[in-house]
Amino acid sequence: MRWWNVKHPARYAALTAQSKSPGLGREILTGEERHTERLLLRLRLADGLPAVELDLAKVANGLVRVDDGRATLTLRGRLMADAVVRDLLT
Repeated sequence: MRWWNVKHPARYAALTAQSKSPGLGREILTGEERHTERLLLRLRLADGLPAVELDLAKVANGLVRVDDGRATLTLRGRLMADAVVRDLLT
């Protein structure tokens, strides 16, 4: 499930001060959407993903680093994270 809160910080603060949920909406993700979310989020973590889960040939040089079998984004890759994930998924 993906969920999101109200956008404005004042509204968020007001709701939480009233012991109300700041949640604005939610949706159930498909298997494909969960895969995309996992890839997008895990690549941004310091621990990354197992490199065997990725087709690194699709990613431009210098955007993904592999150390000890784990793939993580380089600094340049972090700046282009959405494009990296798009390339990995196509």
